[in-house]
Amino acid sequence: MRWDRLFEDLEARAAAQSRLELDAEVAERTRLERARVTLGERVAGAGGVPLTLRLRGGTVVRGQVEDSGDGWVLLVEEGGRQLLVPVASVLGISGLGRPRDDTRARRFGLGSAVRGVSRDRRAVVVRDVDGGSVHGTIDSVGADAFDLAEHPSDSPRRPENVRGTRVIPFGAVAMIAST
Repeated sequence: MRWDRLFEDLEARAAAQSRLELDAEVAERTRLERARVTLGERVAGAGGVPLTLRLRGGTVVRGQVEDSGDGWVLLVEEGGRQLLVPVASVLGISGLGRPRDDTRARRFGLGSAVRGVSRDRRAVVVRDVDGGSVHGTIDSVGADAFDLAEHPSDSPRRPENVRGTRVIPFGAVAMIAST
């Protein structure tokens, strides 16, 4: 009878130790899997979820993810205005949940996204990382900067409305908003 209790106790201890080892292995695998998820993948999986982004320069924007790619996210505000935000200008995101397994960010970078805005020839507001802003139309896009024809937001891009041109490095952009 004493031997039976001893063996039962040893078996219970072995089972408890196995459970602890299994729990530790599952926790480690979960940490490793989460470590492989990029911010871009998390943002890409947040389509339809309202997010609040705090940007360099003190700007706070709110909207739903419409698209995202390598180093950028496209938000749509409640009124329909689109905001192209370089991930490098993001200081924090509120409302971002766990990523979905079936969603991946696009592979093309910020330059391709800015070229898309340029092709539309719509007036934009470019907010920089220090909080400044400028209105105009993106004329051309290079590898790491773009040319903006400055003009009033309520005027079309015509030679008589253009006040000047400005070259803006991608690293200086906190957000590009359609007007």
